[in-house]
Amino acid sequence: MVAITVSFISYVRKWSLARQLFALQAVVVMIVLSGMTVAAYLQLDGANRDATADEMLGIAHTLADSPSVLAALDDPAPTVALQPLAERVRHDTDTDFVVVMTVDGTRFSHPDASVIGRTFIGTIAPAARGESITETYTGTLGPSVRAVVPVFDGGKVVALVSVGRTVSAVSRDLAAQVPLVLGAAGGALLLAAAGSWLVSRWLRRTTHDLGPAELSRMYEYYDAVLHAVREGLLLLDRQHRVQMVNDEARRLLQLPADVVGSKVDEIGLPPALGAVLVTGEARHDEIHLTGDGVVVVNQRAARWAGRRLGTVVTLRDHTELRALVSELETIRGFADSLNAQAHEAANQLHTVISLIELGRADEALEYATGELAVAQHLTDAVLAAIAVPELAALVVGKASEAAERGVELQVEDGAVLPAGIADPRDLITIVGNLVDNAIDAALEAPGPRRVVLGSRVLDGEVVLTVADSGPGLDPADAERAFTRGWSTKEHAPGLGRGLGLALVRQAAHRHAGRVEVRRGETGAVFAVHLPVPIAA
Repeated sequence: MVAITVSFISYVRKWSLARQLFALQAVVVMIVLSGMTVAAYLQLDGANRDATADEMLGIAHTLADSPSVLAALDDPAPTVALQPLAERVRHDTDTDFVVVMTVDGTRFSHPDASVIGRTFIGTIAPAARGESITETYTGTLGPSVRAVVPVFDGGKVVALVSVGRTVSAVSRDLAAQVPLVLGAAGGALLLAAAGSWLVSRWLRRTTHDLGPAELSRMYEYYDAVLHAVREGLLLLDRQHRVQMVNDEARRLLQLPADVVGSKVDEIGLPPALGAVLVTGEARHDEIHLTGDGVVVVNQRAARWAGRRLGTVVTLRDHTELRALVSELETIRGFADSLNAQAHEAANQLHTVISLIELGRADEALEYATGELAVAQHLTDAVLAAIAVPELAALVVGKASEAAERGVELQVEDGAVLPAGIADPRDLITIVGNLVDNAIDAALEAPGPRRVVLGSRVLDGEVVLTVADSGPGLDPADAERAFTRGWSTKEHAPGLGRGLGLALVRQAAHRHAGRVEVRRGETGAVFAVHLPVPIAA
């Protein structure tokens, strides 16, 4: 028996969740309906007996109050008048016996004439005291529901009347109502079965007919994978509400804990990113700025059986890659600059050697020291003005790169940039992007082409300025220049154009600063205001 039970349980566990739920509902419904049917039958049986007792009591009272009964009791032979009267009442009321008796229980009437004159079988003492009673008792005709009432004459009990119906007759009356009870139970069973079937069908469609163990295992794997992947993941429904967000997405987008259920454009994302996600349109490797970084966004619709379920958004952290690309561009600029300087140094060396060979040593010395003074002047100016070694190296490299492209990079006289103003990487981001843009702008205008880097400490903040001799910036584009994707140059693949100034503003905001742009004498002037920390 135990083995059979274990085998059955193992077999049931292989069922899908929908099938198990349907079986459980069927068992529960059967038990509940069976209990309700039995309870209804018992209640109906009790109610039927109570109704029969009340009916017997009413008939007995009616007969006891009849003048014919009192008149017959005065006769020397009461049975002669009472027996026909009792039988007529019995037939008219469809009862099983009507008995008129003395106070001590001697019968004057009975359906079985052979027992007339014998003592009534049942409880009569309360009736003899003037009370009316009802009871179920086994008498001459078997178990019956009966009523016993007194017959009064001038306030004195002179006889008793008992009216009853056998239990079998009462049960026959009840049996007529059983089909109604069973019909109601059957209807309830059919309705419950239909409801359970509909629920089971919906659950089967929702769970794809998987069992509890499979669903549990799938959830465990699903949850583990979502928290283990290095990419951020957002799941949005068809109304663009967040349904799931993993740890990496929370970190990249700096989302609060209670974001699930909120619309994606109402959870504090940057406006540009929120506008993209709420459209639900497909996006591929699109770059967006967040509060402290750069993310690559991919978005596509999630579908099942041809039906759109929502949107899947993946996010990759591009901040470190962008920093590496910037450093690589800087190093590449240094390499190109060194290469160009190597060629230039070779040319200068050949010139000096040739002058010496021609016997013009004085001219050779003057030429060599002059070239050295020009290169050393910029290096000295940068080192004197900028107390951040990484930034100073960047400016020197940018100066060589600009010179190679025909642009003169100058450091404003009296410029000063103390150490500790901001993270060196953010300063490189700010100055590097502004100088690159200024060089490109200067190349778009006729010569002389130059870029001027300045730095001043004014009213508790450092003001970094980069001015160019380019065509300038339209005032209408001044604010849009700092949004991601805006550029005056042709779009390029990869990180693309229109990201540098947005990164500049992001880096400035990270240090509670701000960025401004205005028109200069010959071009545009970008100014970055950074508060001076107390430690600096």
